[in-house]
Amino acid sequence: MRDGRASLGLALTGALGLALCVGQASAARAQEWSGEEGSTSAGPTIEDYLKEAGPDAKLVNHGALKIDGRPVNCGTRPTVLNSNFDSWGGAFPGFLILNTKKITGLSTAVKLYVYSHECGHQFEGPDETKADLFAIRRGVTRGWLDAVGMEDICTFISTLKGDSAHPPGPERCETMRKYYRELVETEKQRTTSASASASASAPKAQALGPAQ
Repeated sequence: MRDGRASLGLALTGALGLALCVGQASAARAQEWSGEEGSTSAGPTIEDYLKEAGPDAKLVNHGALKIDGRPVNCGTRPTVLNSNFDSWGGAFPGFLILNTKKITGLSTAVKLYVYSHECGHQFEGPDETKADLFAIRRGVTRGWLDAVGMEDICTFISTLKGDSAHPPGPERCETMRKYYRELVETEKQRTTSASASASASAPKAQALGPAQ
């Protein structure tokens, strides 16, 4: 989580679109940019953002970032570590922002959720629910989200109030929890079906005679 030196096992947590405040257009405050933190069509360039954020902001290039020792990526997009950012993280076209102070102390699952939520904005646009579900889907498919982690995420998100862009935290929790259960059940059915198919098609050993 430093400039190109991203191991730190640091608690990198992105912004789940957590604190969108519409108004000022400061390049260092993604949540306030045109009221759409997750905009994928407009916003400052990463160079302009770094200038506005000041000398404490650090750029971590694609492929160099780790969260608690786990490599993460959002396509080929870099991440800016900004301890003065207003929220846990944010997203502008082409890059993510993580607040290294606010993310410290969160569980690994929550850190990965926040980062993945912000990554979700890059693919899903400004919709907060879609970004939430993107994060949960990525957690299940990439193997870092289990039932305990899902509850950690719910505990974290449930304390947050809603606004014009974000549903109330408890509502977000239930939406994500339901989706998590659906994904797990689908994966369980797929695995069971694959096992049954493999068993049925497995060659049988030749026997001396019929079973007695």
